Amino acid sequence: MPLDDRFPLAEVMVGTDDLTVWVGDTAANRAQGLMDLSELPPGIDGMLFVFDPPFRASFWMLNTLIPLDIWWFDEQRRLVGMTTMEPCRVQPCPEYLAPGPIGWALEIPAGNHSFAPGVLLSP
Repeated sequence: MPLDDRFPLAEVMVGTDDLTVWVGDTAANRAQGLMDLSELPPGIDGMLFVFDPPFRASFWMLNTLIPLDIWWFDEQRRLVGMTTMEPCRVQPCPEYLAPGPIGWALEIPAGNHSFAPGVLLSP
């Protein structure tokens, strides 16, 4: 199955940046994430993970082939932090813990964007 068919697509804004992202809003989609991709296809900026209810999520990079920046957004959709995550091909892989309860996490290839703390994520 092509990746485009596995995940729903969404247009979101982070501050003034328009992004096209895959959406991980189910346990299965969140578990798959961006694993096994050597690059994102044209037109896809990253993946937005949705958590309802918000909680202190953690991520790992097992079988993820590209370095990613993960941007953490709280219940009010405000950016509360960012972490750069490195690929991991064998366990144990480090876990990357959100700075607190989050409603959304946005993964983008490392270095592709820079957002100011407190900027809003808009649907």
